[in-house]
Amino acid sequence: MSIILGLESSCDDSAAALVTSDRRIQAQTVVGQAQAHQPYGGVVPEIAARAHVEILPALIEQVLNEARMSIGEVDAVAATAGPGLIGGVMVALLAGKGLALAAGKPLIAVNHLEGHALSPRLADPDLDFPYMLLLVSGGHCQLLEVRGVGDYSRLATTIDDAAGEAFDKAAKLLGLGYPGGPAIEELAEGGDAGAVPLPRPLVGSNEPHFSFAGLKSAVQRAVASGEYRREDIAAAFQQAVVDCLVDRTRLALESSEAPALVIAGGVAANDAIRAALADLAARESRRFSVPPGWLCTDNAAMIAWAGAERFAAGLCDDLDVPARARWPLDFSAEKVRGAGIKA
Repeated sequence: MSIILGLESSCDDSAAALVTSDRRIQAQTVVGQAQAHQPYGGVVPEIAARAHVEILPALIEQVLNEARMSIGEVDAVAATAGPGLIGGVMVALLAGKGLALAAGKPLIAVNHLEGHALSPRLADPDLDFPYMLLLVSGGHCQLLEVRGVGDYSRLATTIDDAAGEAFDKAAKLLGLGYPGGPAIEELAEGGDAGAVPLPRPLVGSNEPHFSFAGLKSAVQRAVASGEYRREDIAAAFQQAVVDCLVDRTRLALESSEAPALVIAGGVAANDAIRAALADLAARESRRFSVPPGWLCTDNAAMIAWAGAERFAAGLCDDLDVPARARWPLDFSAEKVRGAGIKA
């Protein structure tokens, strides 16, 4: 059994965790920055990076103390090395490098997307490779076949906005707080999803990808018209996103023999999305797996777990490994039309 220290700072959450190779979380902590970024309606990179510098050292000390361990008892240090806001990414990676060097431990530079991609296996011991993954977060919306650690085939991505980005923008248009996903979901509970006509971009098409920019623009027009209640707009928007995700995922499943459908990423914490995809998996006779909500949002437990999986496979990194703003899981994937080519 190995124990991995995981560090995360790719966006606006500072996090540290200790996770064992037999799926025990010895200690973990996450400190968010939503209050600092709320006045701006989104994450301000400079504010985020400075906060990580101030917060992360104390979090590392906290999890080691909670587990009653020293850094010398850790088998390896795993740190997010991208993709993300480069100033933030550098904080966890440089901290990880320093700890690894000082303690003489292996360093594992983790792709943040791989952290999400492998996180369902931390929560679900029976989930084996391969599986179909819908990765939905603030910066990414992708469908991938997860064939093994470090082995990913991207089947679809967004050609403009990611789903989480669309949630944040719709929330801002509705005068809601940041982050937008939970705010939209709460407001939608009191709304009628059929009261506002909104588009479902690419639904029914043979193109495998996602698009949410047109949906965001339609929300803007609905708000500006003054004809609809905010609750109805929120409910209609959420349902439109659900319909897009289900349709695109169904199309990907038609071309895949993966026995399981898995969702991960911050948007996967949305109950309506989870329920709709569970129904899709049942209709397609696929096993369905989704991590608990706390494991869907950014955290260090998933980074530590990805580190544990890579450590078991002998995949460690040199101390000169770079921080990356963009870092695709599938380097062979073809570029898509549009400007929204996400890592």
